Amino acid sequence: MTGTSQDQVALVVRSIARTVVENEKYFGDLDAVVGDGDFGYSLARGFEKVLEGWDDFDRSDSGAFLKKVGVTITSRMGGTSGPIWGTAFLRAGAAAGDGEIDGATVVAMLRAAVEGIKARGRSDVGDKTLLDTLVPVTDRIEQEVGSGADSAAVVAAVAQTAKSSAEATSDMVARRGRASYTGERSRGSVDAGAMALAVIAEQLSRAWVGRDEPGATTTNENDQGVTL
Repeated sequence: MTGTSQDQVALVVRSIARTVVENEKYFGDLDAVVGDGDFGYSLARGFEKVLEGWDDFDRSDSGAFLKKVGVTITSRMGGTSGPIWGTAFLRAGAAAGDGEIDGATVVAMLRAAVEGIKARGRSDVGDKTLLDTLVPVTDRIEQEVGSGADSAAVVAAVAQTAKSSAEATSDMVARRGRASYTGERSRGSVDAGAMALAVIAEQLSRAWVGRDEPGATTTNENDQGVTL
């Protein structure tokens, strides 16, 4: 693949941050259906801080960079979002190490993030949380990488899986978070965190194809496997 994995990690993080900030109201509206409606606000404040300090981040070591992002968003996000999202970035950063990131490493990073979220939020797949999108997405990445798919195909598959998984949370009853207090009333609406990941995945797929982010690079048609 053309370009370094450091460039691609930066592309992913910046795309996440921009998507979160731009969709603050939408994510808040989703959360307001059965929650307290502060999800969009909390998430945006954390990633806003990342964008504000972007030029000061050392992105030469992807693992250290992701850990720094985790610390940064945790310091600004309120509610439960800070610890959950911060833990995800910290665990992913630890799993990334200090070398180039290949497809297997990406999967390991996401598995580490998943386990961190489960422990921090005392939640699991089926509880109607962001895990109901993140776990299927991780499984899909592992499948695509194993089949030798190129990075563009992997990112496109992620967006597709994220969307269908997030939409499927509409049929679930929330068992964690404020939405769990509403019991059966939580059925019929999607989980805000799960849908936020779907929106992020869709925006990332567009950025990946267009490479319109600072430091982004072009993928050649023959690249095998995936790095981020």
